[in-house]
Amino acid sequence: MADTKPQRRVFFRIWDSDVAASFRRSPVAIVSGVVALVIVLAALLAPWIAPTNPYDPSSLNLMDGFTPPMEPNAFTGNTYLMGTDNQGRDVFSTILYGARISLFVGVSAVLLAMALGISAGLVAGYRGGWVDAVLMRVADVQLSFPSILIALLIFGVARGIIPPTQREAMAIWVLIVAIGLSDWVQFARVVRGATMVEKGKEYVQAARVIGVSPLRILIRHILPNVMGPVLVIATISVALAIIAEATLSFLGVGVPPTQPSLGTLIRIGQQFLFSGEWWILLFPALTLLALALSVNMLGDWLRDALNPRLR
Repeated sequence: MADTKPQRRVFFRIWDSDVAASFRRSPVAIVSGVVALVIVLAALLAPWIAPTNPYDPSSLNLMDGFTPPMEPNAFTGNTYLMGTDNQGRDVFSTILYGARISLFVGVSAVLLAMALGISAGLVAGYRGGWVDAVLMRVADVQLSFPSILIALLIFGVARGIIPPTQREAMAIWVLIVAIGLSDWVQFARVVRGATMVEKGKEYVQAARVIGVSPLRILIRHILPNVMGPVLVIATISVALAIIAEATLSFLGVGVPPTQPSLGTLIRIGQQFLFSGEWWILLFPALTLLALALSVNMLGDWLRDALNPRLR
C-alpha cells in the first residue's frame, strides 16, 4: 500500500498557505470559485448531463420549436427546463455544449498569449538594447488598437488564406490564434519589467559568473520569479478571452453555426427577442455573464492574495 503521508503533508501545506487562507476568508472568492467550478464541470460533463445532444439532427423535432421554459409543448407535450429554440433544440443542452467551446477557445487563446508574451518579455527584459526596443515598439503599436479589431483582422486574413473547404473545420483554431495574438502584449510588458528587476539581483549575477547559459538562467532562475503577476493576468485574461470569443461569434465571424458557442447562441436568440421568445437569448447571456464575472472576480482575488503589500 502506497504511503499517503507525503501526499497528506503536501495537502496540509497547501491548506495552511497564505493564499488558501485568503481564499477561505473571502466570501466573494468562495462564491466566484463555486460558480466557475459548477459551470466548468457542467460543460465538461455535457454529454452525460445534457438531456439531448443538440447537434444530433436525429434527436431534434421541429414541432418542439419555441417551447417556453417549463411549459408543455402544444403539439408534442414535451417540457423543457429552459425552453427550446427555433430548431426545437433544448436550450439547456445547447448552453452546456456551447460553454465547452467557449471555455476551450478562451483557455487555449490565453495559453497561446502567455507563451508568446512570456517569451517576448523574457528576451526583451534580459537582452535589452535593440531587441528590447523592437519588441516593445511592436507592443506599443498593437496597444494603440482595440484588441477586438486586431482579432477581426487576424481572423479575416486567416480565413482568406485557408481554402474554403477547410474554413469551417479550422474556424475554432483560427479564432484561438486571433484572440491569442491580440492579447500577448500585456504578458510581455509585465514579464519584461519583472525580468529587468530580477536580472540585476545577486543570484543571476552568480549564475553568469559560473558560466550558466542565458537560456538556462531565463528558464530555471528568472521565469519562476516572474510567474506571480503572470498568473493573475492569465486568470483575468480567460474571462476577457471568453468575452472576445462571444463578441466575434455574435458578429458572425467566430465559431460556425454547426458548433455554436455561447456567443453564437446569443446571436441566434437576439433574432427572436422582440418576437416574444426571450428565453433563447436570456439563458445563454446569463451563463456567459456568470462565467466571465466569476472568473474575473477570482482574478481580482488572486491579485490581492499574491500582493505582499496587502497581507
